[in-house]
Amino acid sequence: MTQGRPLLNRRLAEFGTTIFAEMSALAARTGSINLGQGFPDTDGPESVREAAVRALRDGRGNQYPPGPGVPELRTAVAAHQQRFHGLTFDPDTEVLVTAGATEAIAATMLALLEPGDEVIAFEPYYDSYAAAIAMAGGARVPLLLRAPDFRPDLTALRDAVTDRTRLLLLNSPHNPTGMVLTREELAAIAELAVERDLIVVTDEVYEHLVFDGEHIPLVSLPGMRERTVSISSAGKSFSFTGWKVGWVTAAAPLVTAVRSAKQYLTFVSAGPFQYAVAEALRLPDSYFTGFRDDLRAKRDLLAGGLAEAGFEVYSPQGTYFVTTDVAALGEKDALAFCRALPGRCGVVAVPNSVFYDDPEAGRSQVRFAFCKRESVLRDAVERLGQL
Repeated sequence: MTQGRPLLNRRLAEFGTTIFAEMSALAARTGSINLGQGFPDTDGPESVREAAVRALRDGRGNQYPPGPGVPELRTAVAAHQQRFHGLTFDPDTEVLVTAGATEAIAATMLALLEPGDEVIAFEPYYDSYAAAIAMAGGARVPLLLRAPDFRPDLTALRDAVTDRTRLLLLNSPHNPTGMVLTREELAAIAELAVERDLIVVTDEVYEHLVFDGEHIPLVSLPGMRERTVSISSAGKSFSFTGWKVGWVTAAAPLVTAVRSAKQYLTFVSAGPFQYAVAEALRLPDSYFTGFRDDLRAKRDLLAGGLAEAGFEVYSPQGTYFVTTDVAALGEKDALAFCRALPGRCGVVAVPNSVFYDDPEAGRSQVRFAFCKRESVLRDAVERLGQL
């Protein structure tokens, strides 16, 4: 076609079908338990779902909502930041609603990067990070997190910064490893960002799923208010991943820049759901603590079962994923292991090797999701025990 020229532009040539699509299709085809893709198998609070139905029936959001997001949601996001983190944001100028956190990340990269700018990101990383950086013409610079604790090497981080470094892309609680940055680590990162005049983009979608330690927004540290783009979403906190409602909070100039890119991606989205998420963010503290405690128990259930089945288990401090190593089972290739797993015991998982620039670094690591019903997890543990 077109005289032999490839159809896909070279920036995206390395990206094919996502591993999540492949493994979810494999689960559907084989009737296996899907512990690969990170979505719950039950809906979130009934009151929130009914709020979406009410918005639909009342005609709120059925036409184009405002570009920055409906005022009710932007106000609720600002109130959430104040309530849980003591942060003050102007809902009119410092909050932007997006089509999930994935769009927020993509819009931020497109808005803030010039071709050739370097972006330092923790490795392994959520796969959309690499694609978003590539689409913006940036160059990703991985900072390897090593098992068993996956803590960032702060000396290596400092050494990785060059004159071409534009921003740091951080994720805490971290997907896929479950690592949660400590206050000391965050302070060192903030100091470096101020010293080298870097922008920091923080993906905090698992902020309410910290089991060990605490979630501290980087933007709350000295010198970070004017250089941090904080990203979160409703999907992970309220178990409505299909609604795709996320948001950006940042100083007004940063939000204005991100909105400039975002408006040419989806323009607007999820109108009625925005009103429902506004109500969700106002749920009582008991919802958030109960949600966290339920997922902690499920973490312990799945992690214990995986250990009994012979996996080396790296218990996560947060998120709803458990990273394991299958070398203890005599396996060397996580991708081959995951493709064969449905046939062996009827369970689907995701190979961590796809989240590394250097696949050898995570060659034998496999991620399992525990955001499922307890009965499903017990069934999966029983099946995995057959290995």
